[in-house]
Amino acid sequence: MDNDIIWHHATVSRERRNQLNKHKSMVLWFTGLSGSGKSTLAHAIEENLYQLEYRTIVLDGDNVRHGMCSDLSFSNSDRKENLRRIGEMSKLFVEGGLITLTAFISPFIGDRKQVRSLFPHGDFIEIFVDCPIEVCEGRDVKGLYNKARHGIIKDFTGISSPYEPPAKPELTIHTADQTLEESVESVLSFLSDRGLIRDQH
Repeated sequence: MDNDIIWHHATVSRERRNQLNKHKSMVLWFTGLSGSGKSTLAHAIEENLYQLEYRTIVLDGDNVRHGMCSDLSFSNSDRKENLRRIGEMSKLFVEGGLITLTAFISPFIGDRKQVRSLFPHGDFIEIFVDCPIEVCEGRDVKGLYNKARHGIIKDFTGISSPYEPPAKPELTIHTADQTLEESVESVLSFLSDRGLIRDQH
């Protein structure tokens, strides 16, 4: 790194922003196969938190690739860079006092571990959205799985590229067996039980 680049320490700290917001900032990192329900769940949780006057933002895979990561492909090296950028951006949002919800396949354990290392202990909540691949395929309105099975899309997670499930996620949600409302309740209860949000009951 250039020696002329110096980190500027602001007077308005994360702690002061959390005090103003009346809640702790953190990242909720949703990981799982395409079609598992990551984005749907993240946005539903954000809506619930918003109604409770929490400051939030959702970072979604497709949306990020429209802008900040539009120069990246889906090769393993570019996926790694994609997550590196998202991790750094998430860190800035958490520093800014927001509950940051991310919805990315993030298929490799090493990449997720690297992002986790950016955050103090307890600030990175890994949520494994566990869903059988046949259910994910049945939900696939864009036909991505079909294209992957016919070789039209290369390096597609679950078909021609591996997905490495978390060994010890903070929480696992089974979206094939739960309704969206039940899945949202599971996440909110987890956060409430650990004192990360106010008790909703």
